[in-house]
Amino acid sequence: MTFTLGPSLLFCPADRPERYAKAADRSDTVILDLEDAVAPGDKAAAREALADSANLLDPARTVVRVNPVGTPDLKLDLAAVAKTPYRTLMLAKAESAEQLDALAGYQVLALCETARGVLHSAEIAARPNVLGLMWGAEDLIASLGGTSSRDTGGQYRAVALHARSQVLLAAGSFGKAAIDAVYVNIPDLEGLTAEAEDAVASGFAAKACIHPSQVAAVRASYRPSEDAVREARELLEAAAAAGNGVFSHEGRMIDGPILRHAESVLRRAGQA
Repeated sequence: MTFTLGPSLLFCPADRPERYAKAADRSDTVILDLEDAVAPGDKAAAREALADSANLLDPARTVVRVNPVGTPDLKLDLAAVAKTPYRTLMLAKAESAEQLDALAGYQVLALCETARGVLHSAEIAARPNVLGLMWGAEDLIASLGGTSSRDTGGQYRAVALHARSQVLLAAGSFGKAAIDAVYVNIPDLEGLTAEAEDAVASGFAAKACIHPSQVAAVRASYRPSEDAVREARELLEAAAAAGNGVFSHEGRMIDGPILRHAESVLRRAGQA
């Protein structure tokens, strides 16, 4: 399955239908959230709003986050989704490959945000209906009994970085997309930009946002600069001229992986 939802995915509480269209307009994909963003007492209204939005949003750019498998809410969530044209779900707190059976017939973004989910991420990624994996830092730390995913300097703790890498590797090993976790410090656009740029360089297909103000920074991070595009094109032209095998270009040894990096730059620029 080709991932066409990124690079900016914006969460929107499903009980705030007045925000649906605005969130969709400001992002590449809107995630209508029936899970953590909605208080227990408001979930019924959220499902009703979701069902009523069937003609409001583009199904190709809409994801619905449903509650975890094993909760009473999931059956109700799926009944509401069935009334809409939306066919891509985000499964909260995905923890095993078998849980994907409950979402047969849907494309699924599996949210690996518990210790069990991270450890089973490769098995989850292997499922045919899984479009991609996302990891979640705060729920992960909570599942471990911790108190914060970041240190006092704002950097991820080692266990969070381990989980981030494991989910990325699990997704990549099965040709699935990986989505980077949200950045919860909304005013800190500089920190968000640095983290998004690292996500791009590491291979994440997209980054999730929790506020519309974050979308521009994520998009800018995923959009290659004119210099990067020019350099990538020149490198690929040099490779074509050199023929097969390793060659030298501007003092660098160039081989297959370096050429694939250049091709990735052009794809993100829409020129490949």
